[in-house]
Amino acid sequence: MTAHHTARRALAAATWALALQLACVAPAMAQDSAAATASAANAIESISANQQGANVIVKVTLKNAPDKLPINFAITNPPRIALDFGATVNATGKTVQELNQGDLRGVNLVQAGERSRLVFNLKRTLNYATTIDGKSIILTIDGSGGVATAVDAAGLPVAKPAAAAGKQLLRDVDFRRGANGEGRVVVDLPNNQVAVDVRQTPTGVVVDFLKTGVPEALRRRLDVGDFGTPVSLVTTVPQGENTRLSIEARGLWEQTVYQSDTQLVVDVKPIKEDPNKLTQGSQGYRGEKLSFNFQNVEVRAALQAIADISGLNIITSDSVAGNLTLRLKEVPWDQALDVILQAKALDMRKNGSVIWIAPKEELLTKEKLELEQKAQIADLEPLKSEIFQLNYQKAEAFKTVFGLEGGDTKNRILSKRGSAIIEPRTNQLFVTDVASKLDDVRRLIAKTDVATKQVLIEARIVEASDTFTRNLGAKLGFTDLRTIRGGDAGYQLGNSNTRIGIAGNMTGVGEVTGQVKLTDSTYNNTQFVNLPASSINGAQAGNLAVSLFSSAANRFLNLELSALEEDGTGKIISSPRVITADKAVALIEQGIELPYQVATSSGATSIMFRKANLRLEVTPQITPDGNVVIDVDVNKDSVGQETRSGFAIDTKHVKTQVMVDNGGTVVLGGIYQQTERSTTDKVPLLGDVPVLGYLFRSNTRTNDKTELLVFITPKIVADRLSATR
Repeated sequence: MTAHHTARRALAAATWALALQLACVAPAMAQDSAAATASAANAIESISANQQGANVIVKVTLKNAPDKLPINFAITNPPRIALDFGATVNATGKTVQELNQGDLRGVNLVQAGERSRLVFNLKRTLNYATTIDGKSIILTIDGSGGVATAVDAAGLPVAKPAAAAGKQLLRDVDFRRGANGEGRVVVDLPNNQVAVDVRQTPTGVVVDFLKTGVPEALRRRLDVGDFGTPVSLVTTVPQGENTRLSIEARGLWEQTVYQSDTQLVVDVKPIKEDPNKLTQGSQGYRGEKLSFNFQNVEVRAALQAIADISGLNIITSDSVAGNLTLRLKEVPWDQALDVILQAKALDMRKNGSVIWIAPKEELLTKEKLELEQKAQIADLEPLKSEIFQLNYQKAEAFKTVFGLEGGDTKNRILSKRGSAIIEPRTNQLFVTDVASKLDDVRRLIAKTDVATKQVLIEARIVEASDTFTRNLGAKLGFTDLRTIRGGDAGYQLGNSNTRIGIAGNMTGVGEVTGQVKLTDSTYNNTQFVNLPASSINGAQAGNLAVSLFSSAANRFLNLELSALEEDGTGKIISSPRVITADKAVALIEQGIELPYQVATSSGATSIMFRKANLRLEVTPQITPDGNVVIDVDVNKDSVGQETRSGFAIDTKHVKTQVMVDNGGTVVLGGIYQQTERSTTDKVPLLGDVPVLGYLFRSNTRTNDKTELLVFITPKIVADRLSATR
């Protein structure tokens, strides 16, 4: 972009800002010509306003019925709405009219030739709509902050022309690499009437599409760093009822934005090394390199030469005089300008493309005088009072801002003559100060008194288990009843009454060997191998018994096989949910408290309690790009084994910080456990015999698997206003 183009654009912006300032503060312009009044086709006769609910209805009555709506636009800082009437004069006889209805304070009427402009001063930025009703223009200002609906003079809604159903959405966002290495972002708009706000930031370019949404498929972040352009990231996210396109760039670059019908193109071009230009960015000189050879030339002539080269408008003070001799070779023109100013003790003040050059002392004296005059005006300016109603913030939060807490006036926003009263019962602020300070307070409240976004946090704790247990066992017994004589059982050894029996319920043998007595005449010695399958969780093993006996039924061989197999799966899902405000801690828990004994210093014992709870503690933070950063602390405790002092507690705990997309789910962590155990009880030697060894041993095999997973899902709760729309 050439210096002439830059200067022309800056001059146009300065001219427009000056025109808008004159429209707001120069009422004398409305009385500049009587001839224009006679030649104009129409005239503004009166302006009135009334409040209907939250809306303000403004009626602008004209001499003749208008054939079309006036050109209208709005600015946000300060909040104002402007209506431009062509071929229309101001016939009200006023340049300023106080209305004081709702958020509307007043209107300035400005006439320039045959054109008139109405500038409505608001307390905050609001949406509006206009319509024609006979000889009047009806301006509807929506006080709820929503989309304004045009109404007629009776307050009835005016039918809108047929429009496409639903909110207009961007159709496509694409990135390409240009032929010269520039990064090109191409946005396909829904129509050619979309309002676009483009601004350059230190890190890139931000484009806001006003009152335009973006479909879910286009809400994304494109990493385009591999394309070899200055652009590294392209992010498209919704911003309330608007859509924001953020382009992050690196290195030295410049941007160009243009629109062709429904296609908006943003070019980010790299600034390449050029032997005729310096490319150190904003910290160095970037003017075109030239050679200067001034021999005893007037300072004014040298400054005029630089003005012709740069395309800037240079105004020199009458006190700038003298000659200079200057020879510079291949230096940027802006560096040459600095050299001339330093050589002659001059300084400059820049406003857009206009540069005022004067001696340093003269500039400092003038600025000091202006500041003193402003301070005197501030001391003499009349005070005004205004009541501010807070909706979301607490009134006490403004004590520090107003210097009402501890006498601290370091960060005081009010002037030295200003005062404030805080009413906590109605949550209102009563402020008295000059008009400019009241505007500062109004802007501060508009920025800070906003609803805090809320986040719904849902955690899911899943415990899955898969258990398998198998037990095998056997009992083997032998009984010989042939040796029972005279009440004694067993085989006699020698001449004594000592006998030996093999697995028989024989009283003598039982008494001698000291076995457990079952009845008066029987003992528990019927099995000489007793290795049955053990029970599992109270479940008894199944048995299969076989007895072999002789034909006389006096010898018995008893075999009993027992087996038990258990296979189970289970899943426990705990799902605590909690909703909280942005950057606010939230806690939810459910469970029981278990008692346990604690010894005191005196030797006595006391009962204390410990919680076994399901507990979720979170602190969410919403990022500007719509993601959520969460500090999360999850506990899943349960009752464990019983001990002498009470029950043990099985604890599962996860504490971490994680960033998640809005509505996305992330796994915070997991614990996987697998237990394999095999146990064999056997009779020595006999238990090792192949095949037959199964009759002399008991086998137990266990294979348990457990897994714990913790999921977290944040969801940003939609604004109440968006939900009503």
